[in-house]
Amino acid sequence: MRISIENFTKTFGDTTVIKDMSLEIKSGEMMALLGPSGCGKSTTLFAICGIHRMNGGRLMFGERDVTTLSSQKRNVGVVFQNYALYPHMNVFDNIAFPLKVRKDSRAEIERQVEEIAGLVHIGELLKRKPAQLSGGQQQRVALARALVRKPDILLLDEPLANLDAKLRLEMRSEIRRIQLATGITAVLVTHDQVEAMSMCDRIAIMDKGKIVQLSAPRDMYENPASDFVAGFLGNPPIAFLDGTVQGETLRLANSEFTLPVPSSIRLPDNGAPMRFGIRPEFFQPGNDLKVTGKISFVETQGREELYDVTLENGAVLRSIQSQGGGFQMGQQVTWGIAQDRILAFGPDGNRL
Repeated sequence: MRISIENFTKTFGDTTVIKDMSLEIKSGEMMALLGPSGCGKSTTLFAICGIHRMNGGRLMFGERDVTTLSSQKRNVGVVFQNYALYPHMNVFDNIAFPLKVRKDSRAEIERQVEEIAGLVHIGELLKRKPAQLSGGQQQRVALARALVRKPDILLLDEPLANLDAKLRLEMRSEIRRIQLATGITAVLVTHDQVEAMSMCDRIAIMDKGKIVQLSAPRDMYENPASDFVAGFLGNPPIAFLDGTVQGETLRLANSEFTLPVPSSIRLPDNGAPMRFGIRPEFFQPGNDLKVTGKISFVETQGREELYDVTLENGAVLRSIQSQGGGFQMGQQVTWGIAQDRILAFGPDGNRL
C-alpha cells in the first residue's frame, strides 16, 4: 500500500511543528523517519495512523483519501515503544483482541493467532501472561497483535528503545524479516541511526519539522546533503575540521596548519569558513594526507579499536582500526586522511 503525504501541516496551539511537508512511501517498502527529539517524526507517524488530526494537507493510502478518517477506519497496525499489552490477558488473548473486536469466529481467531505466532516465533508462549515474558518476547507479541488483523500499513514508534543491546540486534533482523515476509508497507520512527540503516529501504532524516534528506541508507552515508546529515549517520560518528579557505587549502581554525582541498570540491570564496568531514574508516596510518596529533582516547570494541587523536589546535579526529595496532593513550602519531573521501561543507552547512 503506497502512502502519500501531501503538504502536511501540524500545529499545537500557536506552535507549528510541521509545515507543508510532503513524502511518498512506496508500496512494500520500509521507510525510516530518523531525527533528533522534537524533529516531528512521531508527529508524522501519529498523523498517518490517525491519532493526530492534520491541520493542513492530504494523506492518501493508495488511491484512497484517508485525511479525515478515524484511526479505526484506516486499517493500520501500530507497535508502540512500551508495547501496550494487556497485563491481565495471556499472549493468545492479547494477539486475538483485534479479531475479537472485529467479531471473527472462534475458529478463525485460533487459526490466525497460531499463524501469526508462528511467524514471529512465539507459538510456545501463547498461554503466558506479559509479566512472564522477556522484553524481546513482549515486543514479538505486540508485533503479532499489530499484524494479525492484516493491516495495510505497519507503523513502528521507537519499537526497540526499551530493549538491551543484544535484543535490539536480534529484533532489528526479526522485524525486517517479518516485514519482508508479509510484504507490508512499514514506517519506522527512530532516533537510532543504526536501526534506520540496518532495517529500512530508505531513510527520511528530519530536522525542525522538515525532511532534510531522503535517500537509501548507503547513499545517504556516502553522500550526505549537509553536515547535519553527515553527523547524524555513522557509528563511530564523523569528525569535523573547521577552518577557512586559503587559496586551494583549508587553514584549520586556531592553527597555521593547512590541508589541500580535493579538486572535486567546489571552493567557496577565499577567507570563507569551510569544514571537512572525515569518517573514522578514512583516517588511518597508511593514508596519504598526513596529520600529527596525540591519542587522547582508546576504546576497545572486540575486533576493533577506536582512537581519538587530538590535533595541536584542539580538533579531534577519530580512527577505527583492527585490533592489535599497539597504540597507547598519550602517544603522538602521524596518520593519514584518505583525500578522496573527504566531505566538505560550506558556511551554511550544505555539502560542497
